[in-house]
Amino acid sequence: MLILGGVIVLGRWSTNEYALTPGDATPVSPLVKIGGLKTNAHLDKIMLTDVYLTSLTEWQYITMHFQSHVQFVTADELLEPGIPSDELGPQGFLEMNDAKEGAEVAAFRALGWRVPTTGAGAVITGVVAPSPARSAKLAVGDEVTGIGSKNIDSSCQLVQYVHDLAPGVPLTLHVRRVTISQTGVLSYATASDVKLTTGAEPAGVQASDCPGVTGRDRSWLGVSLEDGFKVVLPAKVNINTANIGGPSAGLAMTLTLINELSAGSLTGHHVVAATGTVDFAGQVGAVGGVEEKAVAVHRSGATYFLVPDSGGDVAAARDADQPDLTILPVNSLAQALRDLRRLGGVKPVALSPPT
Repeated sequence: MLILGGVIVLGRWSTNEYALTPGDATPVSPLVKIGGLKTNAHLDKIMLTDVYLTSLTEWQYITMHFQSHVQFVTADELLEPGIPSDELGPQGFLEMNDAKEGAEVAAFRALGWRVPTTGAGAVITGVVAPSPARSAKLAVGDEVTGIGSKNIDSSCQLVQYVHDLAPGVPLTLHVRRVTISQTGVLSYATASDVKLTTGAEPAGVQASDCPGVTGRDRSWLGVSLEDGFKVVLPAKVNINTANIGGPSAGLAMTLTLINELSAGSLTGHHVVAATGTVDFAGQVGAVGGVEEKAVAVHRSGATYFLVPDSGGDVAAARDADQPDLTILPVNSLAQALRDLRRLGGVKPVALSPPT
């Protein structure tokens, strides 16, 4: 089994149809280890939640239509155009790695620490098949740090460099290759050279929104990208997310880290679940499968469920119609902390004074 994008992947890739069904709600605190700072040992439960994603056979497609709380999606809804299904697992693990990084930065900043972040390359989030990048064996999670003698600090720098090149131009990329374990741990090697030749951009490729890039790209590598960052935390943090992928645990992990690093109960001793992405600034973003997650949360015994106030997530959570489960819409970490204080939680104060 593999948890991916807040979902556990089951079954074989046998059709183009998938089913989202309720998964589990898991307390985050037992997954967290923090070294170098004082922590608060308590029994508060802040839970992340996931859903099962099953690749459907024709028979399953028929039988699951008679079940409740099932959402049907196609491969095209899960993957960008041209991205093969074998990248779904690595994408989920990369998203979880990003979610943990976002949660760590947002949590420490919320408690008063200054957390420096600097650009550190362009991270590949998808590789089109076929494409020049696929031929060069570039993979999800690889980080491009340079082209020839030019350093690359962000995804837009890479896009800007390639944009005006003619098709057929040979390039030497400097790439930190990633190894992703079966349980989702990302390990990076030192940068090495990867040679490829640019291709002509196919029709239908979405135009870039990078500054200074207008019109269609003259050449094409066949990758989707995100910014890479170097982050300096004030403590060593390990969140064991073995077999868990996707970005939707960000808010739950952020709240758990704050609770571990501060005095008192952040939740007022209520059992609380949360879903939603969190960026470095503490903004909460929409996720998917929230109706099915609400069912899993209610089954776990939680009484409050923090849900992103965007993308239809609140409506989806309420559509689950789970008795005795209160849905709390949030759009930021600051709002989530205010809501928890209204439930009886304390304002977080770091046990180790920030420096």
